[in-house]
Amino acid sequence: MSLIAQHPYIKIERKVTSIEQYDIEHQRVIYLYTDKVVTQNRVFPMDDVMDFSFRKIADKGGILYLHTLKGVYTYTVKSSPEAFISAYRAYFK
Repeated sequence: MSLIAQHPYIKIERKVTSIEQYDIEHQRVIYLYTDKVVTQNRVFPMDDVMDFSFRKIADKGGILYLHTLKGVYTYTVKSSPEAFISAYRAYFK
């Protein structure tokens, strides 16, 4: 279980009070290991991971897609995860 790559992502939490609405941005990291992918709240065994993809959104970063046997999980990123995806494909494909 050695670390191959990691990439930061963000989670936006929306708070609503009786007089205002505001967003809290949480900084998190997705880790790629030889046997699993780990995020803040989930662990995906490599046997369940099929691929990663990325869709750029204007100049604001984009969405990192984790394709698994149980569905597609999305992660908002501020910078391109191409190095992360390339590391995955070089090691597992």
